[in-house]
Amino acid sequence: MGTDTPKILKNKMFLYLTEFFAGMSVMAVELGASRLLAPYFSSSQIVWTIIIGTIMIAMALGNIYGGRSADKNPDPGRLYRRILVAAVWIAAIPVLGKYIILGIAAVVIFSVNTNFLIIAAFAACMVIFVFPLFLLGTVTPSLARFSVDSLEDSGRTVGTLGAFNTVGSIIGTFVPTFVTIPSVGTSITFLIFAGILLGLSVIYFVSAGKGRVRAAVSSVLFLGCCCLGYSDSFAFWESGLTYEGESVYNYLQVRENPRQVILSTNVLFGVQSMYLKQEGLTGMYYDYCLAAPLMVEGRKAADCEVLILGMGTGTYAVQYERYFGDPEKDLKIEGVEIDGKITDLAREYFHLPEEVKVTTYDGRAFLNVADKKYDVIMVDAYQDITIPFQMSSVEFFTLVKQHLSENGVMVVNMNMRGKGEGSINQYLSDTISTVFGQVYTVEVAGSTNRELFASDNPDMLAVFAQKKEELDESGDLYRMMQQVSRGLTKYQAGNAVLTDDKAPVELLGMQVIDELIEDEAAYYKEIFRTQGLKGLLESF
Repeated sequence: MGTDTPKILKNKMFLYLTEFFAGMSVMAVELGASRLLAPYFSSSQIVWTIIIGTIMIAMALGNIYGGRSADKNPDPGRLYRRILVAAVWIAAIPVLGKYIILGIAAVVIFSVNTNFLIIAAFAACMVIFVFPLFLLGTVTPSLARFSVDSLEDSGRTVGTLGAFNTVGSIIGTFVPTFVTIPSVGTSITFLIFAGILLGLSVIYFVSAGKGRVRAAVSSVLFLGCCCLGYSDSFAFWESGLTYEGESVYNYLQVRENPRQVILSTNVLFGVQSMYLKQEGLTGMYYDYCLAAPLMVEGRKAADCEVLILGMGTGTYAVQYERYFGDPEKDLKIEGVEIDGKITDLAREYFHLPEEVKVTTYDGRAFLNVADKKYDVIMVDAYQDITIPFQMSSVEFFTLVKQHLSENGVMVVNMNMRGKGEGSINQYLSDTISTVFGQVYTVEVAGSTNRELFASDNPDMLAVFAQKKEELDESGDLYRMMQQVSRGLTKYQAGNAVLTDDKAPVELLGMQVIDELIEDEAAYYKEIFRTQGLKGLLESF
């Protein structure tokens, strides 16, 4: 370094710290990106692939540019100006990110007919994240140029820079996931790491005695983003929510009205769990699933051992207790829910009884260690748009069967009723049919859900018919079971089988989402075609 080098750079530790915090911030932004995109495009493996891919593109381009720029003009001030711009850009993401995403989504939905989520998610990543991460990608080659004094110590110096970057990246992976996002949320996580980058640049410019105006303006913009970017409703548009927060796994939104309390997770709209304030049916797939204990031969519904994989806030457990509960005895219901925060919400807002045991664990991992058998096992574990691949395979359903009693029944909620051959529900149904001898499905009216009942008892429908007639004919449960009975269809199995080795559930789920979006978009596309932009705006 020359004699005009700022004093703070005389000691290489500041350069190493710059490398450390740059690596940390890249990983923090990557994890924040997944949370920003999740309510709009899900957090599936496909979206993660898009995030990682675009970030790698940005970093590669940044490495190339940073190296060439440092060779052409080895001025550290140029690097810290880039870091300053990256800091302000990252701080602005909580302010503008969701508007950019919705704008891109609106353009894409009117421009393409297939692969909507993939194209929109990729475009959003490119617009929001590529530029600041491109700037951070220039850090390593630039610092290598500034740090190396001679060829004799070049290897040691570059190795030390690499070590600081790696350690920073490791910390930047764990801190957002386990500390900042669950405790203060995604918005503040972006602001924290933007603030760290800003602080590094400000320290440099103050020490160098130049660029102070630039640093001051950037600090004002950062403070503006802190005021505007933090919101109690970072991902969702609704106000007056009962609860909104984040866990290690999900965005969580609880809202209520005079009739019900509703949970939404990782989606801009939709219902994942609910609690009815007055007794009655939910009007959702949970009602259909109440048929499962009535298909178990030799057991009253009140005596059945029930396991729910994907407990959510306990909608099925609460409804089961309401319709089959016996004041003389406790129901034998337990659940498995991977997100402990959802269980906390279930106890606080959704009236899940304390006596209902909930294990915080992955459903399949739970079955691997459990040695108990159940009369009814409900599989309702969803990861955003699709079922987790490890809970969709022959191996998983074989494990479920091993935990069923002799005449036990498995009921599976299939969330997306795809069209034609090759849909995700066909794959799931074919897979289950290789494990169970009796498989029946029923479509849930007014939704895209389909419920599947499986057992090895050939008399399961006869048992159901008999127990159904024992219900109170004037009650809503009897009418519901009549509807289920009319809709039940024996499944004709094909050869679309999912295994642990090959279960492309994300792609299959994305295919269904595209179909749903295409159906919804067709209405608005027609309005736009016939009435123009004014008519489209008036239709919302």
